Amino acid sequence: MSSKFSNFNFKGLRVLVRVDFNVPLDAEYNITDDTRMSSTIPTIKKILTEGGSVVLMSHFGRPKEGPTDKYSLKHLVNHLKSLLNANENSTTSVFFADDCVGEQAYVLANELKAGEVLLLENLRFYKEEEKGDELFAEKLSKLGDVYVNDAFGTAHRAHASTAVIAKYFAADKKIFGLLMEGEVISAEKVLHHSEKPFVAIIGGAKVSDKILIIENLLERATDIIIGGGMAYTFLKACGGQIGNSLCEDDRLQTALDILEKAKQKNVKIHLPEDSIVADKFAADASTQVLASNTIPIGWMGLDIGPKAVEIFSEVVQRSKTILWNGPMGVFEMEKFQNGTKSIALAVSAATANGAFSLVGGGDSVAAVNQFRLADKVSYVSTGGGAMLEYFEGKVLPGIAAIQ
Repeated sequence: MSSKFSNFNFKGLRVLVRVDFNVPLDAEYNITDDTRMSSTIPTIKKILTEGGSVVLMSHFGRPKEGPTDKYSLKHLVNHLKSLLNANENSTTSVFFADDCVGEQAYVLANELKAGEVLLLENLRFYKEEEKGDELFAEKLSKLGDVYVNDAFGTAHRAHASTAVIAKYFAADKKIFGLLMEGEVISAEKVLHHSEKPFVAIIGGAKVSDKILIIENLLERATDIIIGGGMAYTFLKACGGQIGNSLCEDDRLQTALDILEKAKQKNVKIHLPEDSIVADKFAADASTQVLASNTIPIGWMGLDIGPKAVEIFSEVVQRSKTILWNGPMGVFEMEKFQNGTKSIALAVSAATANGAFSLVGGGDSVAAVNQFRLADKVSYVSTGGGAMLEYFEGKVLPGIAAIQ
């Protein structure tokens, strides 16, 4: 997939860009994590540098009853200005339209000069956005000459601004932005062009959340490492004693089916041999190391143990392709972060040795950021749900609309 965006010349064009500015705010409306905003700045800057103007549209939060001050994108204007004007002498003008369609939005969009930016009000103030309403999508489409989708985090939603809108632009006037392009290229590389050995590291709490992704990976991976709370459902299914560890009793047969399928397909599934167990789910719990299948009642596994760390790290370090989705334990508490941190270090070491590594899914991304290893892996995905659905083998409407 060549970079259509990089080869596109935006001079003199008004470009309608779908971004994902759904960032967390504190009580005073300060942004607590601006990753989603900062990761789309290169796309915006390329358009502006070439002499185009930019109209930005995004959703923000889950407003239930139309316009609400709490969910207004006006709270992001100053931060957007500072991101666009960082390390530069030039000052990019950023305007705000207090509606995403309607008279004011059209007037401001029409008056935009080259190098200027207009941010539209929250798309979800209209119910039509999530319904994928065609008339609403058509109204939005009139705000730009070219449509750029740079919101991978919403690519799995068939909403008006992410999928339906594309039909109102000619084939050569709708493209992915740099962030979206990077996401799609990296995901396709792992899913369809992976070098073997290919290890998938799947963690998190529930088997039910990850069944589809594991089943799809059984067709592609050589090894699947299972950690986090979901590992104990597998361990119990195999006859192990897991004490008070997290377990989905209604998924025990599912776990056995997955293990059987893996055996038939010659995919090695790795479960943690030992665990750091605790007498309560708390930062100050008493802990000990036990074999993962001999945990007594009153104790629960909250992280993988030293043997599991050693075995998992070895598997990771001999891999050529790595997909990581989900932590190995409750890494938010210091006592239970060693497993996740060790895997993060193993992934970065393998990457340094030439492996291609993709980290996706909210918690794994939070982990590599927490341990300051985000720049030591090949790609960190910004789209949690979209990433998951992509690896489940689903067609994402936001990607299909442009491809």
